[in-house]
Amino acid sequence: MMAASSSSSGMKHSGKTETPRANESELLTVPEGWKEATFTKEDNPKGLLEESSFATLFPKYREAYLKECWPLVQKALDEHHISATLDLIEGSMTVTTTRKTFDPYLIIRARDIIKLLARSVPFEQAVRILQDDMACDIIKIGTLVRNRERFIKRRQRLLGPKGSTLKALELLTSCYIMVQGNTVSALGPFNGLKEVRKVVMDTMKNIHPIYNIKTLMIKRELSKDPELRSQNWERFLPKFKHKNLNKRKEPKKKNVKKEYTPFPPPQPENQTDKELASGEYFLKESQKRQKKLQEIKAKQAEAVSRRQQERNQAFIPPKEKPVMRPKKAYTETKIDIEALKEKVKKAKKVKLGSLPEEELKQRLATDKKKKKK
Repeated sequence: MMAASSSSSGMKHSGKTETPRANESELLTVPEGWKEATFTKEDNPKGLLEESSFATLFPKYREAYLKECWPLVQKALDEHHISATLDLIEGSMTVTTTRKTFDPYLIIRARDIIKLLARSVPFEQAVRILQDDMACDIIKIGTLVRNRERFIKRRQRLLGPKGSTLKALELLTSCYIMVQGNTVSALGPFNGLKEVRKVVMDTMKNIHPIYNIKTLMIKRELSKDPELRSQNWERFLPKFKHKNLNKRKEPKKKNVKKEYTPFPPPQPENQTDKELASGEYFLKESQKRQKKLQEIKAKQAEAVSRRQQERNQAFIPPKEKPVMRPKKAYTETKIDIEALKEKVKKAKKVKLGSLPEEELKQRLATDKKKKKK
C-alpha cells in the first residue's frame, strides 16, 4: 500500500506544470518612476508610547545664525508634531517627540536637522532632510591626516579653485556638500552620499578628486543607456596608477647583512697564542731582546734610506721632452705638362687688359644689330 501511494503521489507531482522563476536581478532593481507611499497618521493612529529626544551642542560662532532661524526650525518641526528647544546658555539644541507624533522615524530626521545646523549647513538646505528620499552624512576628516599643513592642502583640493571641484561633485552626485572645519556634511539621495563619502576619503588618502569625478561622469553616461545598465562597467572605467615621483634617497653606505650561521664567531687570538704560532714563546729572554733590537734596527735603516731618497729627489733634473720637428706631408701629384704648355701659349696671345674672344664677338654682334635699327 505504501509503495502504491508513493507511486501515485509521484505521478501527480510529475503531472503539474512548473511556474517559471523570475530573474533575481529583475527582482532587486527598483522600477523607474516608482515611489514609496508616504507614512500617514492612518498607518499609526495611536501614536508613540514613549517620549524620545536628541540633543546636540553647537559652536559659539553659530549662535547668531541659529537665533535668527530658530523660529523657522520650530515651524518646520511643528508640522510633524516635534518640539524643538534652543539653549543659548548651555549652547545646545534639543528635539523631542510629542503625544501627537505618529511617524517614529521622524525624530531621527529632526536629530539630523540639528546636527546639520551645528555643522554650518544653512536652514534652507537642512530642512530638506524631512523629505522621505533624502538622507545626510557627516564625514569626520580631522583624524585622517596627522600633519596639519597637509590636512589643509588636501581639504582645499575638495573645494578646488573658486569651489569648482565641489560644484562638480554636487552636480554629479545631486547632493549638497558643506566643507567646514574637521567635517564634511553631505545632504542628498543615498546613492549620491555613497559616492561623496568615497571621494572625500580618497582625497584625504592623497588621491586627487578629479580622478573620481572622471569615473562619475562616465558612470552617469553609461546609466543612460538601458542596454548597458545591467552589464559590468569595469571595462569602460579608467584605471589610474599611483606614481611615486619622490623616490627615497638611498644611503651611501649600505649595511650588507651577513649570512646567518648557527655557529658562534671564532674567539680572537691571545698574545700567547700568537707567540706559540710564530715560535717566539719557546725563545729565551736574551734571544727575544736580540730579535726586537734587530727589528728596530731594520725599521731605522728603512726610515734613513727613505729620507735620503727624499733629499736626493731635489737634485734630480726633470726629464725634458724631445723637440719634434713637424714633418712635411709630401703629396705625390702627377703634373700634366702638355696642358700647362697650352695654357702658357693662350696667355701669350691674349693682350693685357683686353677682353676674351667670346665676349668680343658677342659685343660686336650686339653693336651691329643696334646700327641696323
